[in-house]
Amino acid sequence: MKYKHQASKRLTVASSFLTLILGFGLSMSAQAEENDKVFELRTYTSAPGKLDDLQSRFRDHTTRIFAKHGMKVIAYWTPTDPEKASDTLIYVLEHESQVAADQSWQAFAEDPEWAAVSEASNANGRILAKVVREYMKATDYSPLR
Repeated sequence: MKYKHQASKRLTVASSFLTLILGFGLSMSAQAEENDKVFELRTYTSAPGKLDDLQSRFRDHTTRIFAKHGMKVIAYWTPTDPEKASDTLIYVLEHESQVAADQSWQAFAEDPEWAAVSEASNANGRILAKVVREYMKATDYSPLR
């Protein structure tokens, strides 16, 4: 009887230890995934007189298509600088990782809905003159972490 109790106790201790290790591993994995997160800063300069068209495309289509491909929009901005306010749109996307960002952009570029939206929005001339992008990782003291 004593041996059954000791075996049962060892099994309980081993099970608890395994649960602790697995929990720690999952926690570390979640932290690693969190640390892989990247943000993408994009600055678009519209063709002259086309900022409203560009904003309409984002408002009516692009944001929804981004979400379909796993891209999370953090925010959109327009500059307060009068020289840039008439032709610049700035936004930030959040991606789970750089690899996820690359995969999302590839899927977005191949999306037939996006192709149709892009073609329609450029029917009266290109609405986008320039794109600048920068991938960023949050610092260890950033509120975004």
